[in-house]
Amino acid sequence: MGATARQPDDVGGTAPRDVAFSAGTDALPGTATVSAPDALTRLAALFHDDIAGCNRAILARMDSPVALIPQLAAHIVAAGGKRLRPLLTLAAARLCGYRGDRQVRLAACVEFIHTATLLHDDVVDESFLRRGLASANAVFGNKASVLVGDFLFARAFQLMVEDGSLKVLGILSQAAATIAEGEVLQLTTQNDLSTPEARYLDVVRGKTAALFAAACQVGAVVAARPEAEERALFDYGMNLGIAFQLVDDALDYAADQAELGKTVGDDFREGKITLPVLAAHAAGSAEDRAFWRRTIEASEQTDADLDHAMRLVADSGAIAATLARATEFALAARTALAAFPDGEVRQRMLDVADYTVSRGR
Repeated sequence: MGATARQPDDVGGTAPRDVAFSAGTDALPGTATVSAPDALTRLAALFHDDIAGCNRAILARMDSPVALIPQLAAHIVAAGGKRLRPLLTLAAARLCGYRGDRQVRLAACVEFIHTATLLHDDVVDESFLRRGLASANAVFGNKASVLVGDFLFARAFQLMVEDGSLKVLGILSQAAATIAEGEVLQLTTQNDLSTPEARYLDVVRGKTAALFAAACQVGAVVAARPEAEERALFDYGMNLGIAFQLVDDALDYAADQAELGKTVGDDFREGKITLPVLAAHAAGSAEDRAFWRRTIEASEQTDADLDHAMRLVADSGAIAATLARATEFALAARTALAAFPDGEVRQRMLDVADYTVSRGR
């Protein structure tokens, strides 16, 4: 086992003092308390102590004598988010009967991998809004965002090494490599309306679902469960991650920007090939397909084109089709948990699969 993570008051004084997580350690940074708890809040309620420990590990490993590193890291961490990936690690370990503490730092590791990819993605995508706030690259610049993303990747690998399991190291390092492959694959499909759905799903598996799957699988590994249970949790995470990304892609053409917490229409402006676009293009008239070729393939867009694209996606049934596919994957995630006995953790994980396809942000 690695060294014990430092308490929040051990963190150097370089991070801003008014960020959301400075008030306490009972919740991960940015986690909101809601009056009518959703599935994630109900799942998190089962892991109060583990979440507090994960939060302490995140705070401690964000520290650096180079002041810009904790400042920039605090900016994106304080912006909040669902913290779904680390929560899945905690839940999977508990589902498998584990009662130690390895899962706590591994959950922090998973969150660092995810946060690092967010920093890099916002630079690549030239995004200036993240979770309703200015993105790190908008505030600190592209160079700093990329380098701090690298720092967080390094912190993640330190946590893996401290865990001491070559199997855990193999699972999470492979996930990190797969995420990068998925992002590069997405670049190769950008602006290409001939992209088949299968290739689009390959992108989704790589850039999003791989980390969901790994986050779940390591929960079974720390519990020393049989390979069949590892596989079941991997499948749960993979299918949940695909459903999650499909809904994200639908929301980019259908959500209210204030509720979504990021800029609606980013995928359209960047010429990203997502299922709503593929479905709308396939179902459209000749005039509609010409619109998609101009705006997506040729990247010739006017200020009025996003609104028109959103109308085409809605009127063609592409949103409904995308959500239907997401529901299929959410059902597959639920089925994967049949390998485990009934219990509160299992039920909450089933609820998360349902929540994934019904959320509005």
